[in-house]
Formats: sequence, C-alpha cells, structure tokens
Amino acid sequence: MAHLRRVNLDKLIRHALFVQNRRLERIAVTNLQRYVFGQQTSCAPLYQSFHTSQCRFQEAAQTEDAKTYEFQAETRMLLDIVAKSLYSEKEVFIRELISNASDAIEKARYLALQGHALDSTEATMKIHITTDKYDKTLTIQDSGIGMTKEELIENLGTIARSGSKAFIQQMQEGGSGDPQNIIGQFGVGFYSAFMVADKVEVYTKSRLPGSVGYHWSSDGCGKYTIEEAADVEPGTKIICHLKISNREFANDQTVKDVIKRYSSFVGSPIEVNGEQTNNIQPLWLMDPKEVSPDQHDEFYRYVSSSFDKPRFTLHYRTDAPIDLRCVLYVPEGKPGLFDLNREGQSSVALYCRRVLIMNKAENVVPKWLRFMKGVVDSEDIPLNLSRELLQDSALIRKLRTVIQNRTLRFLYDKSRKDAESYQKFFSDYGIFIKEGILSSQEQVEREEIAKLVLYDSSVTSDGGKTTLPEYVGRMAADQKDIYYLAAPSRELAETSPYFESLKKRNVEVLFCYEPYDEVVLMQLREFNGKSILSVEKEMRQDKESVDFDGAESGLRRSEANELMDWMKTVLAGRCWGVKATSRLETHPCVVTVEEMGAARHFVRTQFTQIPEETRYSLLQPQLEINASHPIIMKLSNLRENNPRLGELLTKQLFNNAMVMAGLVEDPRTALSSINELLQLALEKH
Repeated sequence: MAHLRRVNLDKLIRHALFVQNRRLERIAVTNLQRYVFGQQTSCAPLYQSFHTSQCRFQEAAQTEDAKTYEFQAETRMLLDIVAKSLYSEKEVFIRELISNASDAIEKARYLALQGHALDSTEATMKIHITTDKYDKTLTIQDSGIGMTKEELIENLGTIARSGSKAFIQQMQEGGSGDPQNIIGQFGVGFYSAFMVADKVEVYTKSRLPGSVGYHWSSDGCGKYTIEEAADVEPGTKIICHLKISNREFANDQTVKDVIKRYSSFVGSPIEVNGEQTNNIQPLWLMDPKEVSPDQHDEFYRYVSSSFDKPRFTLHYRTDAPIDLRCVLYVPEGKPGLFDLNREGQSSVALYCRRVLIMNKAENVVPKWLRFMKGVVDSEDIPLNLSRELLQDSALIRKLRTVIQNRTLRFLYDKSRKDAESYQKFFSDYGIFIKEGILSSQEQVEREEIAKLVLYDSSVTSDGGKTTLPEYVGRMAADQKDIYYLAAPSRELAETSPYFESLKKRNVEVLFCYEPYDEVVLMQLREFNGKSILSVEKEMRQDKESVDFDGAESGLRRSEANELMDWMKTVLAGRCWGVKATSRLETHPCVVTVEEMGAARHFVRTQFTQIPEETRYSLLQPQLEINASHPIIMKLSNLRENNPRLGELLTKQLFNNAMVMAGLVEDPRTALSSINELLQLALEKH
C-alpha cells in the first residue's frame, strides 16, 4: 500500500509539473492534500497519457559537489506551490516556524524524560526571535532536539515529510505513548518561509551525543547546500533573508503582533529581542477547578477584545466521543446590532495543541451560538496543509454537535439552578435560542433547544416565566396538546376572545408577545410527544354544537340560522362562513382560519404584494358568533328593521374580529365606514 501511494504521489507531482495555469495548479494542491491525509486518490483518469516510472521517487539527488543537493524538478514545482499558493496570509510563516521550534523543544523534553542521553548544553528550553531592520533578517532559534545531516536531508529536503509525525509514530511503535505537545503533522510549514524570504539559512546541531553542527542553505529555487559548521549551539536556528517587499517582518512589533494573534499559548517561552511575548496561560488546558474567576475575567477580555466580564463561564474537557478542551463565555453585555446579524462571524477561536488554527471558527459552533466567545482546542480535528481552512468532515460535525449538546446542558442547568440570572440572560440572548429552533433540521435537536425558551403563562403572575418542560409537568391527564396565544401584550392576551373558553376550563396557555415567537412554535410543532397548537386552531377544530334550546337567553335556532345566512350574504367575498359557537361569553364574535399562525405571518410579510380581493380568498376566514351576546341579538332585529345599519354593524363586527385576530395589515382600513355607522346609530338621539 505504501508503494502504491508513493507511485500515486509520483503521478501527482508529474501532473503538477505539466500544469501551467493557476486553475489546474489548485487541483494539484488539492490532490497533494489528499495524499498527505492518506486518502485514496484515483490517478488513472488524469494521468493515463503519462509514462509511469517504476522506480521509487527520490526526493533529493546528490550532485558532483558533495555539499550541494538538488531538488528534483517535480519537487521544485511543489515547492513553488507551497510558497505561492498554499497559504492565504504571508504572516503565518512565523506561526509555522514557531510551531516547528516548539515541536523540537517538546521532542527534547520527551526524550530526556524517557532516559535518553542528550547534550544538555544551553538547556534552557526557549524560542528566541531576533529581528534586524538593516539586514532585513528574521531569526528564529530554539534549544530543541536539533538535527543530524541525515535528518536535514530527510526533513528539509523532502516536501510533505513531517519529522513530528514520524517521531510520534516511532514513539507509538516503541510503546512509549504519544507526546501530546507535538504540533506539526504535515511537513510543509518550514517551506512557508520562502513566501517572504529569498534565502533561508538553517544552523542546527543534534542533542544526541557526539553530534556536530551543520549549515543548511537554500534560495528555494531548486538547490540547497549542507556543510559542517563550527560553534553551533544544540538546537536549530533559522535565518530568513527577507525580500524587500516583505521587510515589515524585520520589525519587532510586527512579529510580536503575529505571535499574539497565532502563538500566544505555545508551551515554550517565546522571546522577541530578549522580551517574552507569550505570557498568557492557556486556561482551557488547566483543570477547571484550579482556575479562579479573576483568571477567567482576564482571559475573557483577551479572547473577546472587550472590557466587560463574562456573564456565564463554561469550562470543560472531554476525551469521548472526541478529544476536546473548551472555555466558552457568555458576555455580560447585551448583543450589538452586528451580533444579531446571522451573517456575523463566530467569536470562538479554534486551537490545536495551543496553536491557533482559525480565529473565527465558523464550522465549529452552530450559527445560533455565535454570541458565545472563547476557545476550543482539539487534537482530533482534520486540518489541511496550511492549518487555515477547516474541512467540514464528519469529525467536525461531531465536534460541533458535542459543543452544542454540552452548551445546551449547561444553559438548562443554569435555568433551573439560577433562575434569576438565566431570566436576565434570556431577556438579552433569547432571540439566538429561538433562531436555533428555526435553523435546526432535527426534531430531537429542536426540542432540546426549546427547553431553554422562557414564556409568560396564564398560570404565572405578571413577570413570571415558565418553560415547556414545566408546562408539560403541569398538564392534566386528559390534556393532549400544548396551547399558546399570540398577542402584543399580556393584557390583550388575557382579554382575548380566543382565551375565554380555555380559561373557564382551567387549561394553561402560553403567551407569545413577539411576532417570531409564533413562527418558532410552528417550526417546533411538538414537544415531548405533545402537539403545539394555537388557541385559534383549537377553537376552529371545536365540533361542539350550540344548545339553542337549553340557553336561558339569546336567539332561537331558527333566528340564528336566518341571521347567519344574512351575514354571510353581507360579507360575501370577505367571509367564507358564519357559524355559532359556545366558546364565547363576553365577546360577540371572532374570526378563525385554518392555520392562524401561518396566516398572521403571511399578512406581515406578503400582504402588500397581493390585491385586496385576493387576500380573503387566500385566508378564507370564518366568522363565529355568540348568539347570546346583546350585540348579536340587536343585529338580528336590525336585519329586518334597519337593514342598512345592520349591514354596517355586520361589516364593523367582522373588521373588529379581523383586527383582534391580527389579520389586518393596517388597522386604519377597519375604520372606513365607522362614521356612517355612528351617524345611523345616533339618528334617534
């Protein structure tokens, strides 16, 4: 299998050499990435016209000069791709070289702990960086494990050859475990230096006993030299001779800014011109019980670039089903206008073993949790070669699910154990939770998020809140559905004609005051096996007939039938039916439609684009009257004694009911005939 993969790589490289335009060059990069990840790449369709070499690919070819080595042509092509195409930001070369230096130090520490005999000269494990504006150089020196001549050829003369990865494999095969602080995995980070440098020099000396120093040098154009060097300290020193266009990297402040952005939490101390730059502890790697609130406050201000304090802090670690270290914060302040924008960026940074991979990790947390700030660190994440573009793989989706589930559990515990603080949080950030219900594709996930939503309820006092789990816990044994009522305020909800019957039967109703609340519950549909219904739909589905004969007062059946037929004629084109209901006591009538919530949403969003005569045919409203109400009884008399006044009163009752139902875009349209109605009503006075 290894031989077949090496042959495949040979084909990929030959193809990369053949390709000249940028579009196909990017294809070559993609195929190289697939190879490094160990994925199967079918080469036959792309490369069947090429003659395939039967020899194993040789990364470096020695020339007549024993100290000069030449990259093969294919490797030069790939080196050009790495230097020009693989990284989106030039500054990341500092991150890559620091990561390599950190790896070298960790290797030395690990081997020392394993009892290997090492040269302890200059054993202070630090990363030293010096800048020289006049010579336009940037030097990065570590006191790590260093390299032998063979390792120089193997590690620096070979593209996609990772010394860190080979070291880990060697330790695992030897049964010594996996040193957890090794960062490098793909072996191309060193070559990022050629993005900014026209020459790179490496001085290195292995810490193995009896080692000598070496000097490696290359301009990145095809050749490199290796020669013995005297007075080389154990470890590795890399000198980047910067191009004129990249001379800003010889400025110490520029380097410090890059380190702060990418490498603040690297395990080894980093000094720039003698001043240590990485002083902040990676709190997410510490035991949560050992981190003080003051440390969290300071760390929150660092990762969020803000000056407030965290409202809630979620600090946890887990090894199953995925390796994960997290510190997530809910800000104390309210979300800003840009935070509410769904296109806004995530505020969670993704690290891998202390090295920043992505400052705003879009794929790691769900969109609806974008208000949270903090750090996620995982050793299991799949990265591409540049550590910048995250693959949305099954593992990343698992990571996102783990973070979401843990956050849901954390917030739900807060709602039960610290109700006052949670209520303030929900007042500020509840809109994000409702967005989570709307954006979720799975019913189980929607119901888990719905546990966090707070509602006013008919059984709680003004200002009191309840949740869906609490509502279900209070339901009577014979109650099958969860009921809600959408209204602008609690006062209007409690006086709503749709609430009268349920209130009389002591059935709890949730009150929704925001227009989108109803859309959220429509999307949720059910909770804990109970359907979620609007009170209007419950009334619409009522099949109970009116007992005209048993009523103490009101219209007789024949009078009611005649009145309803007449009202339907008066409201022709606007009302699709008139019926009597026993659900009303203090109100003369109501309007019902099949899906009231969807109808209201339709009115708010689409009515202006539809002619008025078409609107009612789409809504098909039904008027339900209270045959015992004084207004309805007077209307029955007006039908014969004053038809014009009766018609105006019928239309006004219908308009009032439409406004009460929230099905009128502009309530002013309901006042068009009210003056004539008042004039006729006052003629005898």
